[in-house]
Amino acid sequence: MAWFTFEPRWEPFREMEQLRRDMDRLWDQTYFPGRVRTRAGVFPPVNISQDNDHIYVRAELAGLQPQDLEITFQDNSLVLKGERKIPTEAKVLGYHRREREAGTFRRLIRLPERIDPGKVEAVFKDGILTISLAKPEEIKPKQIQIKSA
Repeated sequence: MAWFTFEPRWEPFREMEQLRRDMDRLWDQTYFPGRVRTRAGVFPPVNISQDNDHIYVRAELAGLQPQDLEITFQDNSLVLKGERKIPTEAKVLGYHRREREAGTFRRLIRLPERIDPGKVEAVFKDGILTISLAKPEEIKPKQIQIKSA
């Protein structure tokens, strides 16, 4: 009878990301004790998609209000800044797990194409920020008429 064992697939990039998080945490604990740090690329999580006319950025921002956010555009990059405030409990609790972090964040999102800065809309609903960025007319696909000779 043969025994088979399952070995999980080695994922070097996941291990490198975990090492980076561990090093960030060690650095913060050593040189900035008590500081809450939200790691770049982790909060807020974003999805970026596009069609022929727009680029869409959707950011998950549970627990925030529109007045807690600042959105700017410069050098073909979108910058999301804000602060997540989590109410502190009246008494000190012993957490089993604490994954929701409080503090300021700044997320720089490089856009895949140029946009028209005058045609940007942002809507915040149910904890999701949706930013619609219109592409300029000159980069939109255009159909070319074929003439018969």
